Amino acid sequence: MKFFTALALAASGLLTSVPLAAHHGDAIYDVTAKNVTMKGSVTEWVWANPHCVLRFDVADNGQVAHWVAETTAPPSLVQRGWTKQSLKPGDQVTVTVLPVKNGRTVGRLIGVVLPDGQKLPRGESAQN
Repeated sequence: MKFFTALALAASGLLTSVPLAAHHGDAIYDVTAKNVTMKGSVTEWVWANPHCVLRFDVADNGQVAHWVAETTAPPSLVQRGWTKQSLKPGDQVTVTVLPVKNGRTVGRLIGVVLPDGQKLPRGESAQN
């Protein structure tokens, strides 16, 4: 009986861990591409679990591209010196992202340089 209980627990652990690993995978990002760096204006800084999100606009030849960059959860960012007030709407920032494969204006946040030149530490862990 103990064997079957242990087997059932192991199986349920595997069934729940696979979706979690897929959620944190890199499949959406073009890991073969170079990071994209651009200057833009912050429109929104969403400080929330499970991921913080930076929305910013980039003007290019009279056209405005609305970008969305995802990073990690607030507790991880706090450990790196970020705060809920790190970015404010209207801030002119330089943002580096790892773009998605489909060419949309979406990416993983790699780095931010604030208007005063301060660099915010990488939002993701080194292996991501």
